[in-house]
Amino acid sequence: MYITCLDMEGVVVPEIWIAFAEASGIPELRRTTRDEPDYNKLMNWRLGILKEHGLGLREIQDVIATIDPLPGAKDFLDELRSFSQLIIISDTFTQFASPLIRKLGMPTLFCNELEVAPGGEITGFRMRIRDSKLNTVRALQSIGFDTIASGDSYNDLGMIRASKAGFLFRSTEQIRKDNPDIPSCETYDELMKLIRGAMD
Repeated sequence: MYITCLDMEGVVVPEIWIAFAEASGIPELRRTTRDEPDYNKLMNWRLGILKEHGLGLREIQDVIATIDPLPGAKDFLDELRSFSQLIIISDTFTQFASPLIRKLGMPTLFCNELEVAPGGEITGFRMRIRDSKLNTVRALQSIGFDTIASGDSYNDLGMIRASKAGFLFRSTEQIRKDNPDIPSCETYDELMKLIRGAMD
């Protein structure tokens, strides 16, 4: 039995932090897991910048409300779910992802939680498990699934390499260069063909 595991940001929705960086006028917040492999380091750095500028959850959610899925993403997921189980595994947070997941037709999402003070300041974050993407696909494999995985960032490489088949999708030149053995594609049609081919 197959189950497809996809990253969320950069694969089916735009990068939330990049959208917020542009809306807030804070270019430093454009840094993502495409740039920084250490997610804890990245998030603590982000929270420091938010505190410095007096920004909290409400301001980020206001920006998220204006974000739509990437063009073609919902149709891609609908077709994928017609023949495969699907889980979106993301290092984002339920407080960010919930409205976007609704726009995608409510696929299953595994992600994390923010710690938020009563006034809206984001004070910390709770990761669901360590190395959540890699450990999720390993757990799925332990209960009898063959996993197929795709993502665009450093934090997706573990689940991609641990899966029966894995693909980079719209990744950076550097990540593709560092991982030449992982097939890479740029369109949903190409990714769909790779997923179907892996199941044949």
